[in-house]
Amino acid sequence: MNQSSISDQEPVSMQGAYCPLPLPHHEQIVIGHGSGGKMTHDLVRTVFQGRLNNSFLDGNDGAVLPIQDPDHEIVVSVDAHVVSPLFFPGGDIGRLAISGTVNDIAVMGAIPKHIMAGFILEEGFRIETLIKIIDTMSATAQEAQVLVVAGDTKVVEKGKCDGIYITTSGVGVRKKELLIGGQYVKPGDAIILSGSIGDHGIAVLQARGELGFESQIVSDVAPLNDMIQKALDAGCMEGGNAIHAMRDPTRGGVATTLSEIAQQSHTGILLDEKTIPISESVQSICEMLGFDPLYVANEGKCLFFVDQRKCQNVLGILREDPHGNNAQIIGKVTAENPGMVLLKTILGSTRLLEMLSGELLPRIC
Repeated sequence: MNQSSISDQEPVSMQGAYCPLPLPHHEQIVIGHGSGGKMTHDLVRTVFQGRLNNSFLDGNDGAVLPIQDPDHEIVVSVDAHVVSPLFFPGGDIGRLAISGTVNDIAVMGAIPKHIMAGFILEEGFRIETLIKIIDTMSATAQEAQVLVVAGDTKVVEKGKCDGIYITTSGVGVRKKELLIGGQYVKPGDAIILSGSIGDHGIAVLQARGELGFESQIVSDVAPLNDMIQKALDAGCMEGGNAIHAMRDPTRGGVATTLSEIAQQSHTGILLDEKTIPISESVQSICEMLGFDPLYVANEGKCLFFVDQRKCQNVLGILREDPHGNNAQIIGKVTAENPGMVLLKTILGSTRLLEMLSGELLPRIC
């Protein structure tokens, strides 16, 4: 679960009791609560985090759990998938479910091992379609070298579900010596983005038939654990690892993810717009629709926060991987303007990037 900045008041645990945070401003769930932006963060912080308060809910993509092993610890994560339509250029809900969970474990510095999956099926859903989705999940799990080891299935009445929803939980193992998370980002860190942004969001929008025309854009959805592990190896240095944090910018896009990190680490972030990789097709469609690509969802990209001394090593390794061959250094972490993300535009002006407000593209993942 991710943190938000709705209030400075923190819940206080007292032998199982708590002092809850204020309620969010809305009395009911609205579509914007699923955006991954500020409304999502407000909901998570006030309703979930404020009432399930414990040290494991620290704002990262997974939780690190201690085990009886002197050298390793467990990383776990959970995700839900409600993308519409179920099939889109470059992937489907099955590939999305495996990739998303694998990536959430991998960006914590862990090696993903096992996945559990839950399926909510609507009465009347075609078994032929279900088999196609499961086959995709199986192929993606093999690609990521993980095993789907447990699951559950529920069926609801026709009209009570949009065909199929999938929830996944992942388990991975990482070395205790790794200190990776948003809280470890430091001034001076370089920010590397593994490739062009916005492909997934535009591909799903295209599959809905809402563009009015067809393009060649396909989703970037993919498991990134192999690329991430290579980057971690390239970032090894005396005294620890040079990669201080990683994050896959899914809902809310790159801008919202960087805002999360800036607030979590109490640092500032300065981006250079001309270095941010965006394909001409995505840029053109975003301009036509009035979207900012920095807020469009991705499912196969990763942000790395890297010590300057190892920045070029990590960048070189990323560019050797098919999922990172367009990696770029897009900015740096600063001590100025803590909690803020600033973008130096192509025109030379400076723009403040805040968390996504409301919902840009619902049902995107």
